[in-house]
Amino acid sequence: MHQTQALLVDRRAALALAAAALLAGCASPPAPRSPTGTVGRREPASPMPASRAPLDIDPGEREAAVAQAMLLVNTPYTYGGNTPRGGFDCSGLIQYVFAQVTEGARRLPRSTAQWAAVSEPVADAQMQRGDLVFFNTSGAPFSHMGLYVGNDQFVHAPSTGGTVRKVSLDNRYFAARYMGARRVFAA
Repeated sequence: MHQTQALLVDRRAALALAAAALLAGCASPPAPRSPTGTVGRREPASPMPASRAPLDIDPGEREAAVAQAMLLVNTPYTYGGNTPRGGFDCSGLIQYVFAQVTEGARRLPRSTAQWAAVSEPVADAQMQRGDLVFFNTSGAPFSHMGLYVGNDQFVHAPSTGGTVRKVSLDNRYFAARYMGARRVFAA
């Protein structure tokens, strides 16, 4: 019986350590503030150009992409998920949205880094509905993404236990981790 109790204590300690590590991974300095005291997004220092040929999706599909993303709000988050039935992670959501609105059997990126590689940077002042927004949420560039839906809002699949939702780019958490917007549509 003594050995069983020790094993239980070891498991609890390991679980507590894992939970602390997860929480520490989300810690970051507070979001930059504007002169008025409101939380603001930081502009990326030097946006990376597409490292592969851009997707050049038909710009006429912008509104369809936004509508499709909005229809998926409240779908559960699932790590590795890419369907409404199975749930979504952030890049699975974007892949599904564009698979629904683009014609043909185009092979779409799956990971956030792959989406960044086939998209062109766009200044915040030039953002349009349907553009992609990227964040550094894990200490690595392009570790999270969403679809810009206008009015400083984006749709994304946040994390385990969450659901697809619409959030403000000025949200304290995301504003501090914002990396910039990128475009997959042809000019």
